[in-house]
Amino acid sequence: MPKATAVWLVENTSLTFEQIAEFCKLHPLEVKGIADGEVAAGIKGLDPITSGQLTREELERAAKDSSHHLRLAERKVKVPEIKRAKGPRYTPVSKRQDRPNAILWLLRNHPELKDAQVIRLIGTTKSTIAQIRDRTHWNAQTLTPIDPVSLGLCSQIDLDLEVGRAAKDRPAVMAEVGSTLLPAEETTAPEPVHANQPFADMSKPKREEEAAIDVDSVFAKLKQLKRPADEDDED
Repeated sequence: MPKATAVWLVENTSLTFEQIAEFCKLHPLEVKGIADGEVAAGIKGLDPITSGQLTREELERAAKDSSHHLRLAERKVKVPEIKRAKGPRYTPVSKRQDRPNAILWLLRNHPELKDAQVIRLIGTTKSTIAQIRDRTHWNAQTLTPIDPVSLGLCSQIDLDLEVGRAAKDRPAVMAEVGSTLLPAEETTAPEPVHANQPFADMSKPKREEEAAIDVDSVFAKLKQLKRPADEDDED
């Protein structure tokens, strides 16, 4: 009851608006409105000392030092966590109209979720999920996908837990054929000459044949070219 606690602190202490706002998780202007009587009219103040939220020593320390931050008193009795019963989650009447929008958001952003998981998160029925998926819902034309966490239909922890469970149950995706690189032996190997391509090897020069040219035949041709030139000089 943050506003009731703020009312009591404003009326019975000399704490600053910022100290009260920080402790009660309110805006300083709201605390100022409480002091002016414009906000929380008719709300009875709640003593945080008797309720176990603050100790008297902590309150006196904060009253003397305006920069001191109030700290909650440690609980003397540990209250066990209430385990939620199995079954569909209860949704308040004021938020039930938002469930179709949340279902549409889950179907679009987390298609891996099973119907049972969606039911646990939002508290809907399997038939409603099928109608929204098939676009046969009576209000399908006006539905807009909205995050169920922002709507307050479930917590982010519960949503992450269900998504993690669905990811574990999802089968591993097989790699597509041809998506890996070929080994170097295949990419650097010479192309084989097929029998039906008799002129396939004519496009590339044969270095071995060029290297096997006779050196004496080359010099003999050069001598033949020099002789006619020498005879012309003598004439």
